[in-house]
Amino acid sequence: MNCRVYSIAGKELRDIELDDAVFGLPVNEDVIWYAINNELANKRQGNASTKDRGEVHGSNAKPYKQKGTGRARRGDKKSPLLVGGGTVFGPKPRDFSYSIPKKAKRLALKSILSLKAQSGGIKVVEDFTIESGKTGELAGLLDNFGPGERTVIVLKDNDPLIKRAGANIPWLSFLSYNRLRAHDLFYGRRILMLEGAVKNLSEFYNPREAGK
Repeated sequence: MNCRVYSIAGKELRDIELDDAVFGLPVNEDVIWYAINNELANKRQGNASTKDRGEVHGSNAKPYKQKGTGRARRGDKKSPLLVGGGTVFGPKPRDFSYSIPKKAKRLALKSILSLKAQSGGIKVVEDFTIESGKTGELAGLLDNFGPGERTVIVLKDNDPLIKRAGANIPWLSFLSYNRLRAHDLFYGRRILMLEGAVKNLSEFYNPREAGK
């Protein structure tokens, strides 16, 4: 599959060949759903906690005698039926995270890359960095590729300068070629992929290597 390479000014420069083993696969919607839900589950904190009747502060004595008052029977003031009492079957701290097979994760990422490439959602941009680390310089560069919308920049390596420049742009996120996230890729309205990242992806997600 051929794709145009753009300059940082947003102008077409040349064509580049995208690896069909990464960008030309049939889209597997099931495994994409599986990977995205796994990422969301792993991000859950699971801190919600409630107190049951054994943990609520209060007396264990009966508030009044069992019979003769005409009122409902009460065991203690900590009953879930009373205001300030315990909670029945309330949430407790728990770990929502789980792991999925490595091959399934790789297939999901390649399916998303293929989906975006086939629908024109990926733009390959010549390698660049923001040496000043200033947000204004990066924002001006992004304006060359259209109005501000949820954008993902796929880097060829860990570039702290460009990440610092984009830290204050709320709709922008960065992904390294070897640490992609299915959720960010799938919901990104615009994916800008550095030319060097395209080559690194072809090597990193090589089917022969993925099977090891």
